[in-house]
Amino acid sequence: MFQVLTSAWALLFGMFLLMIGNGMQGTLLGIRGEIEGFSTLEMSIVMSAYFAGFLGGSRMAPHMIRRVGHVRVFAALASLISAVMILYPTFADPWVWTLGRVLIGFCFSAVYVTAESWLNDAADNSNRGKALSLYMVVMTVGIVVSQYLLLTADPSGFVLFVIPSVLVSLAITPILLSISPVPAFDTTKPMTLRALYNVSPLGCVGMFLLGGVFAAQFGMAPVYGTLAGLSVAQISSFVSTFFIGAVLLQYPIGWLSDRFDRRLLILAVAVIGTIGSILGLMLGGTFALLLVSAFVVGGMSNPLYSLLLAHTNDFLDHDDMAAASGGLVFINGLGAVAGPLIVGALMERVGPGGFYMFTGVLFAVLVGYAAYRMTQRSSIAVEDTGAYVPMAQASMTPVAMEIAQEYAIDVELESENPAEAT
Repeated sequence: MFQVLTSAWALLFGMFLLMIGNGMQGTLLGIRGEIEGFSTLEMSIVMSAYFAGFLGGSRMAPHMIRRVGHVRVFAALASLISAVMILYPTFADPWVWTLGRVLIGFCFSAVYVTAESWLNDAADNSNRGKALSLYMVVMTVGIVVSQYLLLTADPSGFVLFVIPSVLVSLAITPILLSISPVPAFDTTKPMTLRALYNVSPLGCVGMFLLGGVFAAQFGMAPVYGTLAGLSVAQISSFVSTFFIGAVLLQYPIGWLSDRFDRRLLILAVAVIGTIGSILGLMLGGTFALLLVSAFVVGGMSNPLYSLLLAHTNDFLDHDDMAAASGGLVFINGLGAVAGPLIVGALMERVGPGGFYMFTGVLFAVLVGYAAYRMTQRSSIAVEDTGAYVPMAQASMTPVAMEIAQEYAIDVELESENPAEAT
């Protein structure tokens, strides 16, 4: 762990600041949109735009890096993020905000690809798992911290837009000054979606559904809070609780993943997520119970992302794992783009309860599909399954997925050849 910190501290600190900036702007727009009089449907379009940009950026970033290099891509896009963040309050128009969110989503995905390739270069077989864990924790803690920075100023003013802009600008400084050498960059030719679905139908369907659940948490939770009449402090606590649950429950579920049939565990976790959504839908008027429901939904959805990745890897050859990463991220991204639009339409029709109605339906569909898939194919013996790798959905780029799959391969090879590992 110390080796990871000494070799990648600048990267991890920079990503921490970037996630504070990203987390602040997402929640702040949800609150400010209400102040500016934007409709729920307009805000759903604004929030969906981030994921559309993110999906495009994750596919184009490798080509940009190969053309001009990591340093130029990282510095240029981080500067653009900083500029867009302070333009939001200047042009309070939903279509301007939508364009800004597309740009910020595109830039953040490319920044993640760049940073994650650096992270992979800084790690080796002996510490890749620790590097991934630190990366996941740093990103999630950054989002949690960002929610409480919203309490430092009036959301109707400019200050809260300036803070994330400054933090993003500061984030690139330690990274660009401290990390060397620049890593080589290459990506694997992706597996076709049809081939990926044939390998793991549950993995593909689950990734699509989870994209919608995550987009609801990351994009529409603050909009839900404003419609439900929550204060800014309550909205901050509500949004952060999703990510606190994600961190605290990731490792216990990972421990279970290595000891039980993964499909059964996916089904059980999705059932608990459904119950958490029903709790928020039925008893969300009590703030304490609303936080409990957010903890459960966040605590189930993020480990499910890692579970589905591990389950898919169980049916892939080592040589195909990296190729599958781009397809899995693309499927998850499609669900994330659609999520806010559907949630917004539901909340327009039935009120804030449409938020939990949406997450509950997606979890329930995953329960049903997992149960169906258990009747279609025999389970793999627990001792023959690959490693569970904690992953944060906040960074859903092909590079992060490839790093996780490289680690899974390393663990599996070491278990098969313990003598060589020692």
